[in-house]
Amino acid sequence: MNAKPHPSGDSSGPETPEGDRIAKVIARAGVCSRREAEKLIEDGRVTVNGKVLKSPALNVTGRETIIVDGKALPAREPARLWRYHKPAGLVTTAKDPEGRTTVFEKLPEDIPRVVSVGRLDINTEGLLLLTNDGELARLLELPSTGWTRRYRVRAWGRITQADLDKLKNGITVEGVRYGPIEAVIDKVQGSNVWLTLGLKEGKNREVKRVLSELGLSVNRLIRLSFGPFQIGDLEPGDIKQVPNRVLMDQLGAHAEQFAPAEAPPSGGPAPGRPGGKWAGGKPVVRKAGDKPSAKPGGAKPGGTKPGGTKPKLKTFRDKKAGTTGKRKDPHADRRRRT
Repeated sequence: MNAKPHPSGDSSGPETPEGDRIAKVIARAGVCSRREAEKLIEDGRVTVNGKVLKSPALNVTGRETIIVDGKALPAREPARLWRYHKPAGLVTTAKDPEGRTTVFEKLPEDIPRVVSVGRLDINTEGLLLLTNDGELARLLELPSTGWTRRYRVRAWGRITQADLDKLKNGITVEGVRYGPIEAVIDKVQGSNVWLTLGLKEGKNREVKRVLSELGLSVNRLIRLSFGPFQIGDLEPGDIKQVPNRVLMDQLGAHAEQFAPAEAPPSGGPAPGRPGGKWAGGKPVVRKAGDKPSAKPGGAKPGGTKPGGTKPKLKTFRDKKAGTTGKRKDPHADRRRRT
């Protein structure tokens, strides 16, 4: 890969180093987020070609030997995303200094190392997105993505719809500015009120702080959706992978950045995705119960012959006899003559 020319077009100017920043590469490998990778580097826990890295201001091309906490950096895998129904009582952190149970300790053993897209408070329930790609997590949690986070809230106190409508213009609480919030009263239940809120920023404890400013005390908070991804019928503790084709569709212009690097021309398994199949350069999600092909490339015994493919047979049904069978297309010879 050649270095990129200076944006001004002056070849005598400084050149952009080839490759990507080391923190980004570590994040793409699913080890942690980019910010956490920068912290690992600052703590002297990352080496490149045997030398301890002291600054994240380094570009790497993938030809280097990168060691993180004594372990070789794993090869980058295609980005994957999971929907997880977080129960109340779990903290969204890799390690909790207070010894509380974390989300990651409760995941099934067959789930690879993942990071969360944003966080949910210990008492907040509902949808939490998890991914094996730290860079994807960083992209999805940015407010600029424009995805709405929708919550169901139970709060103690009294409020009118007119008061909630004022949140559409945003609100400042203790010097912190929060963006527009859509809020609707669902029902009043005794001293509590049930609300549905939609917001795009998702700042720390945003829902609780904003409603507290309006005189409400939140006693239950459930996230229903994050952008196009819904909690659906997931029960607390359930986890389900988002189909790859759905993820790529939702990423839009960013899809190419997170799609697998290349698709093998033979139609065999994609790099880093055991058992995955490809068609037209796009990944095809294998469903449960699918049987693997008998031969590499998806060919079945007897399915092909040297120099060509086996003629396809059309299924027919003899209505009088009530039987079914296969035969060659009876009109094939006529079409060849014409």
